[in-house]
Parts: sequence; structure tokens; C-alpha cells
Amino acid sequence: MMVKYDLIIARYGEVGLKSPKVRSRFEKKLLSNIKSAFDCEVKVSQGRIFINPSNFKEALQGLGKIFGIVSFSPAIGLETDRGEITSKLEGYVDELEAEGSISSKTSFAIRCRRVGEHEFTSQELAGYAGSVVIKKTDSPVDLTNPELEIFLEVRDNETFIYHQKISGPGGLPVGTQGKLVALLSGGIDSPVATYLMMKRGCQIIALNFNNDPFTSQVSLEKVQKIVEKLREYSPGVKLDLKVVEYGEYLQNCKVKAPEKMTCVLCKTGMYRIAEMVARREGAMGIVDGSSMGQVASQTLPNLMVTRHAVKIPILSPLIGMDKVEIENMAKEIGTYDISIIPDGGCSAVPRYPETNADLERVLDAQESMDMDGELKNALKSLKKK
Repeated sequence: MMVKYDLIIARYGEVGLKSPKVRSRFEKKLLSNIKSAFDCEVKVSQGRIFINPSNFKEALQGLGKIFGIVSFSPAIGLETDRGEITSKLEGYVDELEAEGSISSKTSFAIRCRRVGEHEFTSQELAGYAGSVVIKKTDSPVDLTNPELEIFLEVRDNETFIYHQKISGPGGLPVGTQGKLVALLSGGIDSPVATYLMMKRGCQIIALNFNNDPFTSQVSLEKVQKIVEKLREYSPGVKLDLKVVEYGEYLQNCKVKAPEKMTCVLCKTGMYRIAEMVARREGAMGIVDGSSMGQVASQTLPNLMVTRHAVKIPILSPLIGMDKVEIENMAKEIGTYDISIIPDGGCSAVPRYPETNADLERVLDAQESMDMDGELKNALKSLKKK
């Protein structure tokens, strides 16, 4: 036997700290995203979101991927009346006991929170509710470190009972902070960086550079699977994937410029094209998976040189993280297993890549290969996948 819930109570964090006008806008977007994730009726009241889903299992899975929600609880609702509270709490405890969540050996605590005017204090209600539980189970009370917490949330004439607080992803609702173009590969890092900017409320346009023939078809297939996974965190907000055929440009980098500069010129071109796409799409910045010193193109001199000509912000949320931290986050969000599918890597990487690029020499190399013309040509291949 399982507890039969009536609704889900969800809570937000940062949204509640905004000015009234901004908070209202963010709340509306959050509600819209929830309704796009699963079939439900939803409303917000006094800092809480009350959700009546058609399918509880689907709703509980979906809420764990909606940015802006810090926690949520399946609950039962009732009238704020002592007799009603007694009856419903007794039934709730019976169901907890039947599913093995409480017994005579389980220490417990009642946590009571009230909004509105009532004839009782929170402490009085907690004491009374505790006595109801003790009569049913003879369980010991432990207010400091209980094995089970039962929550009573009283809101004027409505009361809600629950015992779980399930963590949500937090952050800000996707779609409240404008658009970014994300440089997305099939590797481990860039999906995590993209996820983190989605968590900050940004809508994403994923941009992949297909390096065929220097990479395999598997690489593009991985990117498409990663985008599908990231879309799970973007209900109600479009997440497009656009692909640039980049092999010809990369070949010219190898042939018409010093080979050791291939990675620097490759990344420079990616940033430049991403800026062009951003201006077309009304995006205000670029996000990538750079982590300081992790690969040749991510040394400090190379970061400076590759970003030199770009006039919109380039955000690198992983810049101070190490590989283990990034991998752990990739596992948490579900992209890691896709990213580690073998794809052969990029065969265009030189044996000894440039790690300390000099801006003047790089600009000379760009001129020698007619970078502007090559990038315009590459941009013509841009397609939505």
C-alpha cells in the first residue's frame, strides 16, 4: 500500500528574491514550463506552486528537471479543522506504516508551518499532531535528528500533509535570461557548460561543427543524442540544433597556415561563426566548455587569441573546474554515457599543437588562409537538424 496523494507542492528559491514585477514574470514562465513538461493544473500562491498532475509518476520525474524549482513534495490536502487534521493524519500514518516508512522504533518529528490567522500556534499544532502519531504507532519523538519528518503546512483554511522534500535543480526558469549560442560537441565538457547556462535561465541554440572527414559520423550522432537529453531540461522553451560543415575550413587551416596552429585557428573560426549565428538569431552571447589548461586551445594565451575578434560575451562556466568535477556533473545530468561513446576523436589535431599563441603570428596566419572568406563559405552550410 502506498500513500495516495492529492497534489504536489513545489518551491522556488531565487525567483522569490526578485522585485514584484520581475518575480511575477518569472513565476509565469515557471508555470508555463511546468505545464509544458506534463499534463497538469497549476497555480502559484504565497511563494508555493500547487500542482495537480494527471500522472503523479510522470510529474515527479519531470519536476526534477525543471529549472527554478528547488524542492517539491507530494502531499494530501484537507480543510484546516482539528477533526479533519486528526482523521487525515491518522490515515496518512496508517499508509506510511503499511509501506514501512514508520514503526514503533522509528523516531519522528512534526514540522509545522502556518500562513494566516488561526486559533492555535504552530507549536501547539505540532504538539497535537505528534500525539496523534504516538497513539497510532507508539514511535519515539526526536526533534533534533529524527528518522522521519512529517510536515504540516497550514495556509489559511487549507492544510497540507507530506513527509518528503525532493530536491529540484534550482536556478532560474529557462527562457527568462535571453538566448545563447552554445558550442556543442560530442565530448563531456560542452554539454555540462550548456546545462549550467540553461540553469541560469538561458535559452540555448546548440551549434555543432561537423569536422568530417576528420571526425566520424558517430560524432554527429552523439551530438544529436546529447541535444535530446538537454531538451529534457528545457520544457516549454525551444532548443534548436544547428550544424556547420567545417571539414573544408579545417583542411585549409592545415594546408594554408602553420600546422601547429590548427587547433587555435579551428577554435577561432568556431567563435567567429558562433558570433554570426548569434547576431542572426538575436542571441546575446556564446557559451563553450573551456576549462583552463585542459587542452591546447584552452591555455590562457590561446583563450585570449581565439577570442580576440569576437565582440559579444563568451561565457565559460567550467573555466575553473577540473575534469573529475565536470565528469561527475555530466553523470548527474545524464550526458556522460553518451559523451564517452567511442567516436575516434579528431584526426586534424597536430602532433605538437600551439599552446602559447602569439596574436600577431596568428593574425598573419589568418590572413594567409583568407579566414574571412573561408568562414563565410562555411557559414553557407549552416543547417538546422
